[in-house]
Amino acid sequence: MDSLPDQLILRQPDDWHVHLRDGAMLHAVLGSTARVFRRAIVMPNLRPPITSVEAAKTYRDQILAALPDGVPFTPLMTAYLNESLAPDVLEQGHQQHVFIAAKLYPAHATTNSEQGVSDLRAINSLLETMEKIGMPLLVHGEVSDVDIDIFDREAFFIEHHLAPLIGRYPNLRVVMEHITTQEAVQFVETGGPNLAATITPHHLHINRNAMFLGGFRSDFYCLPVAKRERHRLSLRRAATSGKPCFFLGTDSAPHPRSAKESACSCGGIFNAHYAMESYAEVFEQEGALDRLEAFSSEYGPAFYGLPLNNTSIKLIRRAHVVPATFSGQTNADSSEHLVPFHAGELLGWSVSVD
Repeated sequence: MDSLPDQLILRQPDDWHVHLRDGAMLHAVLGSTARVFRRAIVMPNLRPPITSVEAAKTYRDQILAALPDGVPFTPLMTAYLNESLAPDVLEQGHQQHVFIAAKLYPAHATTNSEQGVSDLRAINSLLETMEKIGMPLLVHGEVSDVDIDIFDREAFFIEHHLAPLIGRYPNLRVVMEHITTQEAVQFVETGGPNLAATITPHHLHINRNAMFLGGFRSDFYCLPVAKRERHRLSLRRAATSGKPCFFLGTDSAPHPRSAKESACSCGGIFNAHYAMESYAEVFEQEGALDRLEAFSSEYGPAFYGLPLNNTSIKLIRRAHVVPATFSGQTNADSSEHLVPFHAGELLGWSVSVD
């Protein structure tokens, strides 16, 4: 039997789904993403959301200004779709290489999605434009109907909304973000070359029981919520399968303690600081370390039509305990501390940053 490697040198990965927030939180969390990932698709659900080319440029400038000195990182900006957005705004932003994609949030489905889409028919002109110009549609694939069980909302969205949408726009390139179900895995696997999905580290590690061990564990509450164990196992098979339709997207979504420990906890898991270590743990457990580089560094750029990175990172087999809290690049007065994913747990891999 071949011995397991003590280190992995990987082409530098990209994060194809991340929330960097703004203000003090941006300064706190940006370094966690930029120290490992060369590029990242940045979500537009700020307050107010990114619905203009100028707003996207301003946000991009804020991100670049907040970078730690000497860290090469490229934020890839997205537009927030809603019924009032004009198609020519998308086209202008895409032509200027400002918008790499546009994000579909069903209204009230997740954090800052109140101004999202209530009726897909109202954005037909936007989808037609995106199909014409080759602009990917990034989908938060859940309904927000209160009469649909929260654990069924992804499967319901696929059957009743996403499948018909793809049928109407067969040349539209679509990424199902942060998939959580066996149904989503099967849908993407059979969906053809224009359909892909991102998979988070937390959905590979936890099932829905994690939220209720000894009481409600808000640090494991995310949207979409983790599902049953059979879904987690299906996601692990998909991520480690070597199929190019599945690639890395952390959906790292930081919230301060006051927002997580409240009467109405915000959904989101901050995983950016130990994301690659977390993915490596899964790939090793599944006997697929040789497929980690493609999942992390190759399949995403191929789908988006971007060049592969020519830089690398090193993963070292060095066990460490994840700290209970994380304060980032800022001081305690400007940002409340965060609880990272895997807090207090032992991870077997460490990222070596030169």
